[in-house]
Amino acid sequence: MRSDPTTIQHNETVAKAAMAMCRDEVGSCIVLENSLPAGIVTEEDINCKVVARDRKPGSVLVNEVMSTPLITIGADKAVRDAAHMMIKNRVRRLPVVNEEKKVIGIVTVRDILSVSTEINELMNDLVEINREDVVEVGMCNRCGQMSDDLRRIDNVMLCPSCREEEFLQ
Repeated sequence: MRSDPTTIQHNETVAKAAMAMCRDEVGSCIVLENSLPAGIVTEEDINCKVVARDRKPGSVLVNEVMSTPLITIGADKAVRDAAHMMIKNRVRRLPVVNEEKKVIGIVTVRDILSVSTEINELMNDLVEINREDVVEVGMCNRCGQMSDDLRRIDNVMLCPSCREEEFLQ
């Protein structure tokens, strides 16, 4: 989750929303009404509902073009819950709300993808570290003896005798 997402009041103009998005270098603004999230305005909303219809952004209110109903997620939920909600509701952004339903952050598809990539890399490293490889013939890295039953233990190739010593320690 990224804290302090870009927000805008429901009675502000699309031009102000676009300025806020440019300022914060984001693709959306969460629309607030009485300090609670009421909708979201995205770049796509501005392009399709304002620009493509040749409407003037300074005279269109965000509550006229915002996407509703707003799908939110609680701060206590896991990353997988957010991913499932995004898939189920076909959204790319999920505002994160606290117990009082006030916005405290936002999770995007990009955020989830970056976390999942890191987790996959860590898992691959863990699998590699803990993998036991059988090698037909080779030299034991500990005792230097030739063996036809070497196995990788903690990234070191060991013969049966050295493996037995390793497990006894």
